[in-house]
Amino acid sequence: MPHILVAGKLHPAGIARLKSAKDVSYTLVDDISLESYLPHMGEADAVVLRTQPMTAEAVAAAPQLKIVSRHGVGYDAVDVAALNARKIPLCIVGDVNSRAVAEHTLMLMLAVARKAAQHDAAVRRGGWDVRNRFETVELDGKNLLLVGFGRIGRRVAELARAFGMTVTAYDPFVKPDVMAKHGVRPAADLIKALGEADYVSLHMPGSTAGAVIFEEEIRAMKPGAILINAARGGLVDEVLLDRALREGRLGGAGLDVLKAEPPELGHPLLTNQRVVLSPHAAGLTAECAARMAVASVQNVLDHFAGRLDPALVVNASEVGYRR
Repeated sequence: MPHILVAGKLHPAGIARLKSAKDVSYTLVDDISLESYLPHMGEADAVVLRTQPMTAEAVAAAPQLKIVSRHGVGYDAVDVAALNARKIPLCIVGDVNSRAVAEHTLMLMLAVARKAAQHDAAVRRGGWDVRNRFETVELDGKNLLLVGFGRIGRRVAELARAFGMTVTAYDPFVKPDVMAKHGVRPAADLIKALGEADYVSLHMPGSTAGAVIFEEEIRAMKPGAILINAARGGLVDEVLLDRALREGRLGGAGLDVLKAEPPELGHPLLTNQRVVLSPHAAGLTAECAARMAVASVQNVLDHFAGRLDPALVVNASEVGYRR
């Protein structure tokens, strides 16, 4: 009987799927930290993992481990090499969160552009006259650059075009004709495209090389431009971004992800009035949390039943996954 370790709080829909499964046992650890689930790794045949790290130490502590299922699509915090060395497949949930993340991206764009947080705070302290500063800007008629054009980027493009935006995408892995089918202009040069965009939204995987939006990219951005990151922490050099915002070179930023999560209380972006922050929650709507919970559990059950879709196994070639 396989034993499943659920590391991190799971939506009740996922727990219900576990309870309905036959011939498996499970342990639930609600806290989202390495320290909380590490003591349970020794008895785990499978792990359903939220956003906490899975280190080589954690993998080594699980001699029975046969599969890891991420509660989401990102796996930056997982030591994939340690899994590969043991031929342990790592799977993701597929396309269950693109709608939620795309909506959150548009929410951040609107919140930054219309200064939602600042205006809310001003009204609550009696500063009704903030309306007469004419500081807010619109989405309609503006240029949006999507850096990355996967499922989420394509959904953002659809929503942005409904707001009257002109959408350009930079993604070396997507053919221009695919972008054209979505009403999006392809960009061959990132630096040039950054200089033409009023809004820049990131929709790409994490980079082992470090930040993608670094000094050259920030300097290339249009004065007053707004940057959105609901993709991966670490894609943006946060120190340089903070400086550019405080100096007024950029108009604002909406960030759902940071390099270190949660950030230390002394992080400069926490006191930057040009930034709207959310706690890595873009994909955590009630509906999406339920879909991710069920899908991440189902992947484990499908693996043991011999019917897991290899397309959901991110290291399939490295571990020889053929089931």
